[in-house]
Amino acid sequence: MSYPATRMLAMLELLQAHHVLGGRDLAQRLGVDERTVRRYAARLADLGIPVAAERGRYGGYRLMPGYKLPPLMLTDDEATAVVLGLLAGRRLGLAAEATEAALAKIRRVLPDTLRQQAGALEETLDFTLAARAARTPASRAVLTLAAAIRDRRRVTLGYRSWKGSTTERELDGHGLVFHSGRWYVTGLDHLSGELRTFRLDRISSVVPGTASYEIPAESDPVRQVTASLARVPYAHLVEVVLDVPLAEAARRVPPSVAELTETPDGVLLRMRAESLDGMATMLAGLGFPFTIRSPPELRTAVRRLAQGLLDRTPE
Repeated sequence: MSYPATRMLAMLELLQAHHVLGGRDLAQRLGVDERTVRRYAARLADLGIPVAAERGRYGGYRLMPGYKLPPLMLTDDEATAVVLGLLAGRRLGLAAEATEAALAKIRRVLPDTLRQQAGALEETLDFTLAARAARTPASRAVLTLAAAIRDRRRVTLGYRSWKGSTTERELDGHGLVFHSGRWYVTGLDHLSGELRTFRLDRISSVVPGTASYEIPAESDPVRQVTASLARVPYAHLVEVVLDVPLAEAARRVPPSVAELTETPDGVLLRMRAESLDGMATMLAGLGFPFTIRSPPELRTAVRRLAQGLLDRTPE
């Protein structure tokens, strides 16, 4: 490191990678004396990069949180990891607009060779997972909810239901879940007095309060979300008994599709369905013997499917 500017940038990179570094440690890593380290810290502060010096046995230099992020200095591997993460996030439907803006900024600051390599990666990389296009919630709502859940602080939500009605409700949040291109928050809803799941893109406001709470040890936000999705109020409530062990049924039927309960007669599959013809196709695709409990119209849909298959399979 033959130039002061190079050593200052190296010091900044070290401070970004460590919470606190002592003056002697920094001096050894940079190949300078401790007086020069103090001068570099002052120069970085003059440039608007908040470097703080702390005295004492456990003191040293560290970066203070500022109004803006300090310049990021990434190795080739780290920059590649960031690009990959952003590409995967775009595919999943995570914060689409912010993802595109972040990708554009990363591309602008990459060295030419690495920028070309990252561009080749973006052009040639594909995913087995289908692209998700969903309404992305406001980043502020996501961050506010995350902080409130971590600190166990009740929040007041402005929420629009799937029917379009707007309510204000207090929530003791248990967790955030990202599923199939959408963000959800689960927790105790004081308006209904029940555990509820809310879509974040339908939340118009989040106001943290002062009331605190505890999250029950048995709380499972992922299970709560998938179970609530299986109860979405589609047109038909379907109950079918599958003649198969519960573990085998669970391997074929995800919890976001249906509730599975072991009974003396077999596994009770309970779910909502908009189309009985589609439900008949799903049951046939499972390949399990089954008995329809409700609705009676599902039997007609199954017979119609079977007859259609016979008609399309001449002897």
